[in-house]
Amino acid sequence: MTNSSKSLLKMVYSAVCLALAMILPFFLGQVQIFMQGISPMHIPALLCGLACGPWWGLLVGFIAPLLRSLIFSMPPMATAIPMAFELAAYGLIAGLLFRALKKIDFWPRTYVSMIAAMVIGRFVGGAAKAVVMGINGDGYSFGAFISAYFVGTSVGIVLHLIIVPLILFALHKAKLLPNE
Repeated sequence: MTNSSKSLLKMVYSAVCLALAMILPFFLGQVQIFMQGISPMHIPALLCGLACGPWWGLLVGFIAPLLRSLIFSMPPMATAIPMAFELAAYGLIAGLLFRALKKIDFWPRTYVSMIAAMVIGRFVGGAAKAVVMGINGDGYSFGAFISAYFVGTSVGIVLHLIIVPLILFALHKAKLLPNE
């Protein structure tokens, strides 16, 4: 694959990931607690970072929640802002590590990249949420952070660790992974 065709493929995949971030939450209906637990917008951000690289992952991760908030009013902007930082970190860290660990086998490389991105991204999102809540005059405790970013999303974490690697592996096997 030439560099220009890889660049085009990354752009197309990034657009698809952004579109997925817009529509995946609709498949879960309007049950807010269920959507937060599954975190459907996290899947395209992780996938984009792994498949297209860190900068595309950062861009899609940052834009997706803000754009979805502007178009559909969900998530609310006060939630979309910290989420934008969280998902941008997901895409950036996953993409950087996936690229840096190229010499490691596919599966360990994918899981190390994803887990590191998910942990760092959650801390980035929590810090951004603390800033937004502080600006609004509200407090944000460490317990609330752990509950919102780890306990409340544990089902989503497990699903992401199953779904994203399977999609990525299918692209890898088909030799359609532009980041390799």
